[in-house]
Amino acid sequence: MVWKQVQITLQPRSKGTYLVSNEVIPQLPVQGIKVGLVNLFLQHTSAALTINENCDPTVRRDMTDSFDRIVPEGDFYAHDDEGPDDMPGHVKSTITGVSLTIPITNGKLALGTWQGIYLCEFRTYRHTRRVIATIQGE
Repeated sequence: MVWKQVQITLQPRSKGTYLVSNEVIPQLPVQGIKVGLVNLFLQHTSAALTINENCDPTVRRDMTDSFDRIVPEGDFYAHDDEGPDDMPGHVKSTITGVSLTIPITNGKLALGTWQGIYLCEFRTYRHTRRVIATIQGE
């Protein structure tokens, strides 16, 4: 059994839904692992990770718009220390989640043909986000 762990720093982004597969996958030391798992853990509370459609960019816009309809900004939150997008960012992060577990098969992530790894950034101001990748396999 092999265990590996790396930290991945994503480029700074403002509010939106971003396909980050090409930023994340090349940094994962999964070569030589026949069967395993990678856990991606985002170290932040106002952004999220998810897997979704990796081809049509309108999916990304629709995801961002849908999050805003589900959890709108407004002056009705008690926690607003960092502005009107602060608490909605925390709620959206809780709904979506900050970690993913993806199977590894023959040295590659076993994502489906149309699946990609997304960063959902819920804050308007550009933030740099860090992901801890923990790989287990044989």
